[in-house]
Amino acid sequence: MNKLSTFSDILITALAPVIWGSTYIVTTQTLPPHMPLLASVIRALGAGCILLLICQIRPHGIWWLRIAILGFLNIGLFFYCLFAAAYFLPGGLASLVMSCQPIIVMVVGAIIFRHKLRPVHLFSAAIGVTGIGLLVLNSAVALNFKGVAIGLIGTFSMAMGILLNKHWGRPENMSLLAFTGWQLAMGGLMLLPAALTLEKLPETLTFTNMLGYGWLTLAGGVLGYVVWFRGIEKLPPVTTSFLGFISSLSACVLGYIILGQTFTQLQLLGCVAIVSSIYLARPQHR
Repeated sequence: MNKLSTFSDILITALAPVIWGSTYIVTTQTLPPHMPLLASVIRALGAGCILLLICQIRPHGIWWLRIAILGFLNIGLFFYCLFAAAYFLPGGLASLVMSCQPIIVMVVGAIIFRHKLRPVHLFSAAIGVTGIGLLVLNSAVALNFKGVAIGLIGTFSMAMGILLNKHWGRPENMSLLAFTGWQLAMGGLMLLPAALTLEKLPETLTFTNMLGYGWLTLAGGVLGYVVWFRGIEKLPPVTTSFLGFISSLSACVLGYIILGQTFTQLQLLGCVAIVSSIYLARPQHR
């Protein structure tokens, strides 16, 4: 892997968290309130079915179980926690809670998968979390402990999904689109019974609601996860997890542009810190 290809892979993978940063605004501004499971199911199943209709390739043998596990970690559990945290916490604060993902990836990767734990990565994580704190904690926010707990569960789920995705790879006979589609579809199916049991279907759907669901499915689901899983294949797990910091930048910038939220010099400093942490966590070439 040369420097140019690594830089290209980082830029392409970064597109996913840029898109995902819009999730908080889309959830709170366009979707029916208090229906995180429904939003998760529509996003996952919709995107998964689109990709599977395109590819029409099935897993075989042990890969049924592996893809089911990956679908639960990367999609099912994580999606629910993502949407639920967005209802309980401001978008930026939800990002702050989930920003400990690189730390989990580093620690669990070192303990279970014997990945090398580099001090520069720990330093980078501290810089990144500090940067996100500067983005969101310079204004009055209400700390909801239920939202924090949900966010941490989602963070651990996604971290384990990244590590197992990298460890297992994907079946030789399966394309990236099919691999992504199966994970999305399985994760959505796992959430479907809970969504039908715990949440009622909305009596009506407005045009705004449909636009919101469409964005989450096509951009956040299909495009975002194809790009993300490609990045997991191409980049080290720690580097990929650090790119997740970009969703916080995206959420705050969109909040400033669309909702008229503040963007101060401290927040600008936070942006610099986040970009610096990602730079420090990049793969090293000799």
